[in-house]
Amino acid sequence: MRLVLLLSVTLTALLAGCDGHGPVAEDVMAPLGEPVPYATPEQLEAFERGQQVALRRFGRSEGLGPAFNTTFCGSCHERPALGGSAGHYRDFFLAGRLTDDGAFLPADSAGDAGGVVRLYAHEDPFRPDLDPANDVVARRNPIPFFGVGLLAELPEDEILKRADPDDADGDGISGRPNYDRGFVGRFGRKSQTVSIEGFLRGPLFNHLGITTDPLSEEQKGALPVDSSQTAQSASRGFALIPMAHAQVAAPDGPLTDDDGVADPELSTDDLFDLVSMTMLMAAPLVEELTEQGERGRDVFDRAGCGDCHAPRLKGPRGKLPVYSDLLLHDMGEELADGIAMGEATGSEFRTQPLWGLAAVGPYLHDGRATTVRAAIELHGGEGQASADAFGALPAGEQEDLLEFLASLGGRPQYSEGLIPPDEPTPESGDWGGPLPGLEGDELARFEVGRLRFDREHGVADGVGAPRLNGDSCRACHFEPVVGGAGPRGTDVMRHGTLDEDGWFVAPEVGTIIHRTTASLGQLPLPAADTLIFEPRQTPHVFGAGLIDGIPDAVIVAGEDPDDADDDGISGRVSWTDGGRVGRFGWKAQVPSIPEFVRDASAAELGMTLPAVDGLTFGATEDADGVADPELSLDDAAAIEDFLFLLAPPPRSPVDPELEAQGEALFVDVGCAACHTPSLDGADGPVPLYSDLLLHAVLPEGSAGIEDGSAGMEEFRTAPLWGLARTAPYLHDGSAETPADAILGHAGEAEAARDAFSALPAEQQEALEAFLRSL
Repeated sequence: MRLVLLLSVTLTALLAGCDGHGPVAEDVMAPLGEPVPYATPEQLEAFERGQQVALRRFGRSEGLGPAFNTTFCGSCHERPALGGSAGHYRDFFLAGRLTDDGAFLPADSAGDAGGVVRLYAHEDPFRPDLDPANDVVARRNPIPFFGVGLLAELPEDEILKRADPDDADGDGISGRPNYDRGFVGRFGRKSQTVSIEGFLRGPLFNHLGITTDPLSEEQKGALPVDSSQTAQSASRGFALIPMAHAQVAAPDGPLTDDDGVADPELSTDDLFDLVSMTMLMAAPLVEELTEQGERGRDVFDRAGCGDCHAPRLKGPRGKLPVYSDLLLHDMGEELADGIAMGEATGSEFRTQPLWGLAAVGPYLHDGRATTVRAAIELHGGEGQASADAFGALPAGEQEDLLEFLASLGGRPQYSEGLIPPDEPTPESGDWGGPLPGLEGDELARFEVGRLRFDREHGVADGVGAPRLNGDSCRACHFEPVVGGAGPRGTDVMRHGTLDEDGWFVAPEVGTIIHRTTASLGQLPLPAADTLIFEPRQTPHVFGAGLIDGIPDAVIVAGEDPDDADDDGISGRVSWTDGGRVGRFGWKAQVPSIPEFVRDASAAELGMTLPAVDGLTFGATEDADGVADPELSLDDAAAIEDFLFLLAPPPRSPVDPELEAQGEALFVDVGCAACHTPSLDGADGPVPLYSDLLLHAVLPEGSAGIEDGSAGMEEFRTAPLWGLARTAPYLHDGSAETPADAILGHAGEAEAARDAFSALPAEQQEALEAFLRSL
């Protein structure tokens, strides 16, 4: 069998050798996320400015929306560094209908996003009106763009010379180019895009709702590109041609929307820096091969991997270790997504570059492969022969090949989440640091738990059943550090209906509309006039262990359900299963950290845990085909350790005199009636600025989501510690500033809100300064 395999791939190996694995261009490679070594000082300044644009969190006042998926560019290109890929929690979806001739007709998405399903909106969330029998919904995992500026410089002939659309040589490989307005495409899952400017303008509009104007001719001329390239090549780098990430076409001119913010919402100067940063992203730094890696390289050639994953493409700076021909290949029925783009059919995809492979999982266009091994085994169509060849190899040779692939860049930067492998644990007293005084075993448990909190899960681990909101705990809790809050692009969407008498009715599937549920049309929604949608902003978990340690009696002592003192404040305890006092969640619907971990594992990750006596939250089994339990008790214990030992956020005083004035006003206007400055904990006062009770803070008669014992208008008093760096605010993230949050209060908080509104501007500023010091 092995001899037959060797003979069958001899010609393949010879052909792959034409590209070779030899020397590559100088000064083009660097660790992932770093600029090309040849960048000038001026270009490096633009690169750094572009990084700031990519990390800028947009709010509604800055043009976010009106419909959107995320709030900043870097959210989808973060693994393991800015410019990379992302976990499943950043997957997005395309929706539309196939025409009679097989073309993809994008569905409208709350403001033409060309088929990109937008999960969030400032008003009602968009729900695509899809017909499961005739419509197509395709999942996409974010694509890394390391080295794309170098790919933009490639001559078209370098791509076209590998095309064999009719399989003239009879090897079963019929790679062919895609075209974008007459140019050979090279970016995107379907090689449908040729422009880096479009590569960025498209996602800005489709995923953030941020409008832009095209770069001026002067700006285009100042972008970093090899000066030897023709005008045709230059236009590949600069012109606004269909967008790569969104994978659909956009107008050549200004992009606009009607969200009330003046267009363009991102200046052309900022766009120039963003494009410059992207074009200056270095190619991944490949490793010097070990003996095992050299054996794996030989296996790569013998198995025919190089037929599509061409080891070298020659650009004006020399040969590049792309390991892709950038051509379309039919990957078979199992990987087909039905999305036709340009010349690409629903089963054709661009050969994904392998440089940087080790650190940019999950793999394949929809991220279904948790590991590189799985990605190889899932190849079909034109890749089937190589997948079969891999499967027929002895285990040792398979490992040799995997070692070679891991050497193609990124391995030193790999981590199971987003915490870099060499990042030290924050010090006690810093944001995200441990409680003071931890040492020895306790500190070690905190460190292990922090990494476990950060770890991302793949399909093979059982994440999603089949629905998920996140693929790790950190996926929602990362602002400003691990354990923090989440931006609006990680909100959880809750829903329900009202019956004819105005009573809340929870759907049989539960009140959570998961990201995948919302996108795939799996949720049967009743008549629109009875629907309730309610976004839930991710709160931080700093100091959770101290909150867990507050005795039930302390919380119960603060309630006044009948407003016996007639102050208009009638806070009450949220009672959960088994008569336990709730303290976590927007509705105080969870009683303890162990239950919080179980609840989030099932509700947000779609993962199961073993049953534990006395714990009632979570799920012990699901129907996703992965053996239950999918998380172990050790996994849960590690996450619990992190939460129990995570310190409260540090105070951030800036102007002590002004903040002291604001603190007095905080009491005077009535904020402290619910936002109790401290509660007695197990080891002393806990300065959380909350009574942990339920209060009706929506306008009377508001339709909201019931949860546990909390009614539609009721929410737990949100702890204010950590407010300085965990915007946006309120349960739905609708408030961008502390003042906005105060003015968004109603019900029991109406008197405090009105008192704040009546303050002179300078006193309002003082109160806000105090809140920001928390």
